[in-house]
Amino acid sequence: MTTAANDRAPGTAAPPSSASAALVVWLLVGSAFVMILNETIMSVALPVLVVDLGISVSTAQWLTSGFLLTMAVVIPITGFLLQRFPPRRIYLASMSSFAAGTLISGLAPGFGVLMTGRIVQAVGTAVMVPLLMTSVIRLIPAERRGATMGTITVVIAVAPALGPTLSGLLLSTLGWRSMFWIVLPIALVALAAGAARLRIDAETRYVPLDLLSVVLSVLAFGGLVYGLSSIGESARGGSAVPPWLPTAVGAIAMVAFVARQIRLQADGGALLDLRPLANRPFATSIVLVVLSMMSLFGVLILLPLYLQDVLGASAFTTGLAVLPGGLAMGLLGPVIGRLYDKVGARPLVPPGAVVLCGALWAFTGLGESSPLWVVIAMHVVLVCGISLMLTPLVTDALGMLPGEQVSHGSAIVSTLQQVAGAAGTALFITLMTIGSAEASAGTDVGGARTAFLCAAIIATAMLPITLLVGRRPKDRPAA
Repeated sequence: MTTAANDRAPGTAAPPSSASAALVVWLLVGSAFVMILNETIMSVALPVLVVDLGISVSTAQWLTSGFLLTMAVVIPITGFLLQRFPPRRIYLASMSSFAAGTLISGLAPGFGVLMTGRIVQAVGTAVMVPLLMTSVIRLIPAERRGATMGTITVVIAVAPALGPTLSGLLLSTLGWRSMFWIVLPIALVALAAGAARLRIDAETRYVPLDLLSVVLSVLAFGGLVYGLSSIGESARGGSAVPPWLPTAVGAIAMVAFVARQIRLQADGGALLDLRPLANRPFATSIVLVVLSMMSLFGVLILLPLYLQDVLGASAFTTGLAVLPGGLAMGLLGPVIGRLYDKVGARPLVPPGAVVLCGALWAFTGLGESSPLWVVIAMHVVLVCGISLMLTPLVTDALGMLPGEQVSHGSAIVSTLQQVAGAAGTALFITLMTIGSAEASAGTDVGGARTAFLCAAIIATAMLPITLLVGRRPKDRPAA
């Protein structure tokens, strides 16, 4: 077994001081914020890209859902990476991949190269999220984790919420390529800062990489989301592959993947150790996180399409319209984190679910002449509900686990968040396509209402589950 001494410069003291730990956490938070911002930065640009690249809406949405899907495929490997390699090395590889993908996207002459760049970006982003969560558990005392996880909520939820705003502002002035040229220097600065200042003490050990598990995870997550996405194309006669085929392949591969992990985890060789899911409070929190992320990403994709195609708003106006919601989530994240440290998850999560549910049902009543300010207000209410849920749920879930399961627990959380985001994006775009009278012309009010109705039903289904959420922090076992 090797230690984090391999990851420190000669003479660096260990363990890190409180100030040093805070510097590391903020470097990781800042890096992850820029990276996750790119999950939804393309959403407002979809109508522009449909015209500029000569592609359909269903094809264009893969620039977002493909990004999320790549993350879902890569994140399970991070449980292995966090055990095998020092955190500093993982960070540098992650930022290098993200910067390379950003450069490729900025230079892309067409959809194929742009999609490739997005995938390379996603590989780097996928590694960063579990690294951030695991580092917080290692570096931050248990009594302050809620507040710190509130800051991470800004990364996980606010960055995707601000993506459409940044996209709208840039599209109205500099064009869609500028979204990558502005991000690239920031990524390079973060890479240099990490090379100079990132030091985290962590034990590492040799763990074999099970290649069959990697293949099964690609088939499982890829098959399920691709099959769901292709339903919309099939409804218009444009799908080359019957949707049931990739869906069936994904379902079978998922069963095989889970069975193999259960067999391998007995001797510590699992690609993704699933034992945290046997912890009922952890599993309950994860179910709610998945349903919340489906609703969040579904709305983040649907709302810009509704604003532009139904209400006729410009890309600039659309970007400004979703900004108040992103700012509200950013302001609430740390506040709710501190509340969690005091009262736990139970007083926060059920009210949040009620607010989320009410907002989504309100979205189903939007029409062709709905006032823009009403849409903005409804979006703010929606993100307030999600804010009340995400920080307590994620902190509660990871805080329930023993130390040796934290890296795999964070990988499970991150994997399922991205699968939920990809599935939600694919599901709601598909429903929008089926519900629209003329799908080739873009979103109409019927398609938007159909998709929002589905999101509202999902939110309603989660209400009883929120009553099972955990105990106060003082009643929980130490992590």
